[in-house]
Amino acid sequence: MNNYIKVTFAVTPAEEAAADVLAALLADVGFESFVPEETGMAAYAPVALYDADAVAQVVEAFPLEGFSITYAAEEIEGEDWNAEWEKNYFQPIVLDDRCVIHSTFHTDVPTAKYNILIDPKMAFGTGYHQTTCHMLRAILGEDMTGKSVLDMGCGTALLAILARKHGASDVVAIDIDEFAYENALENIALNDTPDIEVRLGGAEVLRSDDCFDYVIANINRNILLADMAKYAECMHSGSILFISGFYTEDMPVLKEEAAKHGLQYEAYAEDSNWAMMRFVKE
Repeated sequence: MNNYIKVTFAVTPAEEAAADVLAALLADVGFESFVPEETGMAAYAPVALYDADAVAQVVEAFPLEGFSITYAAEEIEGEDWNAEWEKNYFQPIVLDDRCVIHSTFHTDVPTAKYNILIDPKMAFGTGYHQTTCHMLRAILGEDMTGKSVLDMGCGTALLAILARKHGASDVVAIDIDEFAYENALENIALNDTPDIEVRLGGAEVLRSDDCFDYVIANINRNILLADMAKYAECMHSGSILFISGFYTEDMPVLKEEAAKHGLQYEAYAEDSNWAMMRFVKE
């Protein structure tokens, strides 16, 4: 199992909004998973991607005034990360009484229309974060019966699995991280949805004959901007794009880029400054 660098951040004052901003900045320099703690958070990056200088720069240039940040780093084995997650963080989630997300080690799980098993194993996407909740609700709000769906940056494959259970007939899930790719396959097997196709890579693994009714991308602003053209190329007139993983202040630049590729903005949702937008292909 891949070893990780765990960096424990103490944020003073310990406010959730500051931790969210810090997590977003760290995601851009190789960190993949974040666990809230009483005084801040713990962040995890694969050993191969950890850049101590980049972390120092993020802390030094932290954009919110009035906060001080200290941190300490240590190397841990992947299995220790999973044990910590299972013991201290990941609890069953019930979304609008329609979807329950839990892991194999949970007991007394509530019932809902859609029962989804997720063993995260360092891959992002358990339903806790606002961006994932945005996407889950977006999927539940659509009639996906018989539709084709692309889940970009799939992580655990939670969104792909829900789309399939919600009626989608053709689902493709893509992630650039090999560990996430393997975890997606494991979770798909757990949920008895073997017909979801999983691809390892980024937007470059999209094929010339790919065409989807729905594209969902919960990544980050920079990747969304870089790959917007690729998303549009695999959509037909009337296809829907949902994007999340960014802040409300990022919406104008994302709207502008989407418009360049024939994607018309329709609506947005926001929670604690984390936003999601809905577009339709012209």
